[in-house]
Amino acid sequence: MSHTTPKLNAFPVFMRVEGQTVAIVGGGEEALAKARLIGQSSAVLRIIAENAEPALLAFIAQTGTNHFAAAYEASQLEGAVMVFAASGDEELDRRVVTDARRLSIPVNAVDRPELCDFFTPALVNRAPVAIAIGTEGAGPVLAQMLRGRIDRMLSPSLGPLAILAASFRGAAENLLPRGSARRRFWNDFFAGAPARAAEAGQLSQAHDAAVDLLLSNVPACGHIALVGAGPGAEDLLTLRAHRLLMEADVIVHDALVPEAVVAMGRRDAERLPVGKRKGCHTKSQAEINTLLVELGREGKRVVRLKSGDPLVFGRAGEEMAALRDAGIAYEVVPGVTAAFAAAADFELPLTLRGVSSSMVFTTGHDLKGNSLPDWAKLAISGATVAVYMGRSVAAEVAGRLIEAGLSPDTAVAVVENASLANRRRFHGTLADLPSLEARADLSGPVMTIIGDAVAGANFERSEPLAAHRHEGASSSVAEGVQQ
Repeated sequence: MSHTTPKLNAFPVFMRVEGQTVAIVGGGEEALAKARLIGQSSAVLRIIAENAEPALLAFIAQTGTNHFAAAYEASQLEGAVMVFAASGDEELDRRVVTDARRLSIPVNAVDRPELCDFFTPALVNRAPVAIAIGTEGAGPVLAQMLRGRIDRMLSPSLGPLAILAASFRGAAENLLPRGSARRRFWNDFFAGAPARAAEAGQLSQAHDAAVDLLLSNVPACGHIALVGAGPGAEDLLTLRAHRLLMEADVIVHDALVPEAVVAMGRRDAERLPVGKRKGCHTKSQAEINTLLVELGREGKRVVRLKSGDPLVFGRAGEEMAALRDAGIAYEVVPGVTAAFAAAADFELPLTLRGVSSSMVFTTGHDLKGNSLPDWAKLAISGATVAVYMGRSVAAEVAGRLIEAGLSPDTAVAVVENASLANRRRFHGTLADLPSLEARADLSGPVMTIIGDAVAGANFERSEPLAAHRHEGASSSVAEGVQQ
């Protein structure tokens, strides 16, 4: 079950208004609020109000705004690029909307979303930088709250820094090749010495620092970040992972990484899926290693996005060895591994004082031989075991652990699609675990946690495994797992 991003019914754009007329019909508070908003731009304001209130008249006098002090007529809208119906009188607002549409001018009726061609955003103004926050008219208070939060995050020096950036744009395009070199310059411009000087109010020093940066001409060095994408939910990504995704030229991702996580990267980054799912062309690990080395040699900034944590069953060791051998710079960014997400979904303490003081992460695939692996012995001595596996391994794990002496009554928690909204939780005992093998309805990644600490989990939102234990018991599958 994939969750798709809801579609916007109002698409945000920035419209050129310099020297253009914006008409506001109304004489009260609503008209004044819109006049103040549009007054932050270089548009020419035209206020149409037969009886303007004192506060609006004061604004008109102070700003030199054009005031039509006459009863409203459609001809007063002519030549405007935007119209606001802000009279507070529904009948008049409807007339203004009808007239504006007849003249093919976009119109906004204040507090009447059903009549609006466009919505005005809550605005964070660091001219020429502007951040517009819209809610399609659904929650103006929410928009204002978000505006306050973003306003606090952004330095007042952002506007002057952006103006300085505009003055360097032509030189950067002439001197630096398109792609990673140019992007590196702008990253260093907005995050390095020019930005720090602008922050301190020293604009001439910011200019000199930008010149130095432009002329330094250091060849671009490739860099690979092996990044944990977490268990699936996009907001479980670390802040560092998100920053690297926003800086990446190329995102190399496993097929199991959800689209919502990949989409957090730069929109124009190249995306390279490298398989590991039925129906995808799967690259071998050797091909992936070669690809990362090639991209690094080309000077690209690469994010190698892996499910969960790259160092837990992520084959990062082989990729790091290949990058080391090739002399390519790399870093590792940890992610939330599936065991932690599954435990959180169950409110399950992985360690519990007096019950379990150690943990085992395993895929369970090493049970094939005659001798038990060490982790199985740890399970019997009280460790909590998190098994990263498909359903098919569950029966084998249960059978071998019971055979080795772990009580069939040991608590078990199972999560499909840990951390996602469509997660499914099951609970039971080790003896119930083989029923998973016949569960064709579990198509997502399955995580199983076994151990006495599991008994401390919250089972209110999970279904018992035992309900399925006897379904199809006559089938050879169910019988075979007990052998």
